[in-house]
Amino acid sequence: MQNPMADADSRAQFCNNITKEHKDIIFVAVYSLVFIAGLILNLMAIVVFFCQTKSRSHTTVYMTNLAVADLFLVCTLPFRIYYHSFKSPAQRICDIAGLILLANMYGSIFLLTCVCLDRCLAVCFPMSSRIQEARKKAPLVCVGIWILSLGASLPVYLGGGRHLTNETGQCFRSFPLYATQTAALTSSLVIGYGIPLVIMIVCSWGLVRAINKSTAAQTDSLVNSSKIQKMVSTNLVIFLVCFLPYHVILGVIHSYKNRVKDIPCPVISAYQYSLMIACLNASLDPLTYYFTTETFRKKVDMDVVWRLWPLNSHSSDGNNRSRAPLNT
Repeated sequence: MQNPMADADSRAQFCNNITKEHKDIIFVAVYSLVFIAGLILNLMAIVVFFCQTKSRSHTTVYMTNLAVADLFLVCTLPFRIYYHSFKSPAQRICDIAGLILLANMYGSIFLLTCVCLDRCLAVCFPMSSRIQEARKKAPLVCVGIWILSLGASLPVYLGGGRHLTNETGQCFRSFPLYATQTAALTSSLVIGYGIPLVIMIVCSWGLVRAINKSTAAQTDSLVNSSKIQKMVSTNLVIFLVCFLPYHVILGVIHSYKNRVKDIPCPVISAYQYSLMIACLNASLDPLTYYFTTETFRKKVDMDVVWRLWPLNSHSSDGNNRSRAPLNT
């Protein structure tokens, strides 16, 4: 009887041995940058949001939870860095790190969608008392998102969907077995990404349309239509660039569900790179905070953030006095 997991392991091992050294350098470099940037920016965001208890809006509730989800995700990256630099951690660590990453990746998707939806409701229906009451349920929505993300991810790992044998040593190199299971993959593609993507597109279109038709946006200097449009475009770009390749590759892997050994090596490599790109979301989400939240822009000096990067620490010393604050 054919063993799908054994086939997946052997195919992944064969493909990874071809370009292992080259890919390890890329993975270590990118995951290290994402970890440093994501850790600093999301910790900074959490501190800013928690300190502003009096002026916390419904959108800020979602963004606080988004920063927490991204922080959990980046905390799994050192295990991947260690794996690509030295050797495979214990299998249980691989499973737990994979579970945390998967749960928080989909948590980020749902929370980014809620940020966009909340802004759309606030702009398109400012006078609707029913809409405003619904927006007050943001904390409950966040609880539901955490339950959904973790609850949907647990069966994948506890049910043997990602367990590899210690002898293979693949750990983070193999593709997920649920990509070959129709029901699990359909849930991921439809509920985990398809529906949020449709909501993001519709809400983004609604926001831009409402702003363009708004008299206040054209006459009131307090209504910054440019800021809202930047927020909309930033959300969409992050959503598409980070998550679309990953879900497309899952669909491609599923097309080989009955012949796992025939999966082309470029497809397996594409899966690994697409997951790496998806992790970039954890360090890009602070752009959403910056464009969306006035408090975040006032409290965070982006010039200071720029100087935190090791590559800029030396070159910035001579320019600290002359560089002006970043304005958007």
